[in-house]
This record gives sequence, structure tokens and C-alpha cells, in this order.
Amino acid sequence: MPKKILIITGDAGESYETLYAKHRMAEAGYMPVIASTRKGPLNLVMHDFEPGWDTYVERPGYKVSADLTFKEVKVNDYVAVILMGGRAPEYLRNDSTLLLLVREFADSGKFVFSICHGIQILVAAGLADGRKLTCYEHVKSEVTSAGGEWIGQESVRDGKFVSAQTWISHPEFYRDIMQCLEGR
Repeated sequence: MPKKILIITGDAGESYETLYAKHRMAEAGYMPVIASTRKGPLNLVMHDFEPGWDTYVERPGYKVSADLTFKEVKVNDYVAVILMGGRAPEYLRNDSTLLLLVREFADSGKFVFSICHGIQILVAAGLADGRKLTCYEHVKSEVTSAGGEWIGQESVRDGKFVSAQTWISHPEFYRDIMQCLEGR
């Protein structure tokens, strides 16, 4: 049976980040499992940058189905968790069950990966203090306010934590993730 990777997202999670994680983990022989506040279909979004805009634009994206709820997750069944970006972390970071899960991953010495706005969940779980991290540049103040050191690189590895800025960071982020999972 393949080792499992937990993927955290919700409505307004970033489509490309979520589907890429799911497919990349399956390609590498892991079983990706998507968890959210509810089982079933989630409405993902696409974020992109348009000339003349000061920030990204958001469009409806693909759908993905959550396999289980946060309350159903058993941390010992997984080797890692990936916190997806998009707008979903804005509300997911208020879910006490999720925050306990993410802390349990960290306390158990498992890998904790986050991309883009997924860092908001990591920060809300109290796991940024003293760590070198990166994320979408316009939420870096959340990292620094929580005692983390924001590094302006596409992907940053700090022990069992790997963080990335945006879906543009996928090559560096997944290179770091695969090195972690392969024990390098």
C-alpha cells in the first residue's frame, strides 16, 4: 500500500496548486488524500496576474472532491501534509480541528509543506516562530509578525518544513518536497 500524503484545501483553494499536488504525489507513488471541512465537491479558483492590476485576479477554477473531513484524519496514517493556497486558508485557519492536526504533524516529526496562502494555516497553528519560511509576498507580514523569518526565494526548506511562494514556484517546491520524502 502506498504511503499517504494529506492535502488540505477548501472552497476557493487554488486549482493549479491543488491539482498539481494531487497529480505529482500520485506520479511519485504516494496516495494523495484531500481533506477539508466537508467531504465531497469543492469549488477551486484560479489566480493569475493581469497587466495593470496591483494584485492577482481570481476566476472560477476546477472542482475537486474532498475524501474526508478534518475530524476523520488520523495523522499517523500520513507521512506529510501539504497546505494549499488560494483564498481557502483565509477561513480554514479558523478551524480548530485543522490547527490541531497541523500541530500534530509537526509534533510527530512529520513533514509540513505549505504553498502561497497556505502559510496562513501554519501561522494560525503557531508554527512560524523561529522558522525560515516563504509564501506569497503580500502575506509575508503574517509570517514576520508571528516570529518567522521570510525568505524571498521560490521555495525554502527549514528542517521538516518546506514552504513556497506561488504556483510559479512548483519546480523548486516539489524538488524540495521530493528530496524530503526520499530522505535527502
